[in-house]
Amino acid sequence: MIDKPSKRPSDPAPTIAVAPVAGRKPLPKRVTRALTKAEIAEIFRRFQEAVPVPKGELNSINAFTFLVAVVLSAQATDVGVNKATPALFALADSPEKMLALGEDRVRDLIKTIGLFRTKAKNVIALSKRLVENFGGRVPDNRADLESLPGVGTKTANVVLNHSFGQPVIAVDTHIFRVSNRIPLARGKTPLEVGLGLEKVVPPAFKLHAHHWLILHGRYVCKARKPECGRCLISDLCRWPDKTAG
Repeated sequence: MIDKPSKRPSDPAPTIAVAPVAGRKPLPKRVTRALTKAEIAEIFRRFQEAVPVPKGELNSINAFTFLVAVVLSAQATDVGVNKATPALFALADSPEKMLALGEDRVRDLIKTIGLFRTKAKNVIALSKRLVENFGGRVPDNRADLESLPGVGTKTANVVLNHSFGQPVIAVDTHIFRVSNRIPLARGKTPLEVGLGLEKVVPPAFKLHAHHWLILHGRYVCKARKPECGRCLISDLCRWPDKTAG
């Protein structure tokens, strides 16, 4: 079954937001306090109400092509990866076919993606490992996934969540920022934030928490110009630098 994003590239990106609040002014800086369990649950309840079943934005056909897409997305945008992978996946939608394609051909097909030379090597190497060690199947546990070339903790968690429905949270740059801002879980490293989120996100919301937080960070709680005036959880957020914009 082809796993396509719920929105076409030309459609407006999904956002978790509400209409701007008239007359809202920048709030003074203040010391942030920890959110209560009830407040955290309310945050995710609102995310769920806005987007009941959030979807990732990487195109894929199956677990293998999704794994490859995530590996290719490191230090690259989903949009950029999605432009390169249709031709690649049309030729190789399994590790066996990817090996037959060869590193040179893979490199040529993904040359529009940053670090394409290293990524082509990793795609071929992980395909070889899948064939030799896992019968051509993508493993459904973190340890085995992290044994694959080019696959770290974040990539493994994304695959476990998306392809195997496991309630894990992969901390990317958006989730790291949003979690520290609100704050849901503070940390100086993605690992610290990830461990914190695992503890505070209510079990009922954990399966989709990864995608809700990414959507929120990508389209509303942006790095340079967060749109606090249209944020769905602005009244619960404790970030001291909130603005009306």
